Amino acid sequence: MAEYICLVNKDTLIIKPPKKSPCFLRTIVLLFAMVCGVYICTICLKQINTVTKMKFQKIQVIERPSPDSNIITELESQIPSLHYPKPETFSRGECTQNPVRFFAILSMQRSGSGWFETLLNSHINVSSNGEIFSVMARRKNISTIIQTLEKVYNLDWFTSASKNECSAAVGFKWMLNQGLMEHHKEIVEYFNHRGVSAIFLFRRNLLRRMVSVLANSYDRYAKLLNGTHKSHVHSQEEAAALSSYKPMINSTSLISDLKEVEMAAVEALEYFNSTRHMVLYYEDLVTDYTKLKDVQEFLGLPQMKLTSRQVKIHKGSLSDFVKNWDDVNKTLNGTEYESFLRADY
Repeated sequence: MAEYICLVNKDTLIIKPPKKSPCFLRTIVLLFAMVCGVYICTICLKQINTVTKMKFQKIQVIERPSPDSNIITELESQIPSLHYPKPETFSRGECTQNPVRFFAILSMQRSGSGWFETLLNSHINVSSNGEIFSVMARRKNISTIIQTLEKVYNLDWFTSASKNECSAAVGFKWMLNQGLMEHHKEIVEYFNHRGVSAIFLFRRNLLRRMVSVLANSYDRYAKLLNGTHKSHVHSQEEAAALSSYKPMINSTSLISDLKEVEMAAVEALEYFNSTRHMVLYYEDLVTDYTKLKDVQEFLGLPQMKLTSRQVKIHKGSLSDFVKNWDDVNKTLNGTEYESFLRADY
């Protein structure tokens, strides 16, 4: 019935309004909950998608747009870029008033950093002192790291590349797995305080890097060059001898291995984003000589033609240097790393 009629007595008539159906109320609550749920899920999916895209973006597109030039000028004015070291082990003589810039080449093994460093050292005013943190004792904690850095930047570190008195730029190579990532907070603070410029050097083709790593690791024990292990060579004959070994690549873990290396580079760029830095790729240095001019400009050096005696070991089609090439080709075809299969330089 539309309404209920209740007779209290003969003179009084009370009419009660109809009760709302419980089913109707439940339907309203359910619809409201569904709308809220859809909205929350949409927001969460957007956030997850954004994080995933940021995490797995390719190394070659991670470079952010250049900040405003006024901001760069303001930041660089707060960080000392010119230094006048006073070595404890020798006198700079007439070069005492010549300013020195500090730099560090941040890279990974078999990414072209050795070749790149020989190019830098062909400049009359550059002293790049090699992979100094390959020695464990120098990186056992942040204190020993800082002590080593101070010795290098005070020009008290001597190698065959040292030009001591009249160096205009002094630095070294630092691999990501040599304490750099582990102590990145303190190192970033040191770089910014001391005005150290970071030069990132990576390889775009991580498959070629993997082949180089495996071949170099094998030669440490095989010593293919007359019982001598060499990571870098200076003749085509030596290159041919080392490239004769064809490593077997684990195709099962290949994609995850490539992604792991890729993410290490992404992390390094994020950690050192607040430092004065530039990003280079081995492939670009090989094909575009103007990149070396950019490096000299970055370090405030007079422009010179840079040269190296090193010879590329694995030159030509990558299929010639991998034992199980068919498995590797099948694994990477149709993936984001497919281009690694054909790239040559």
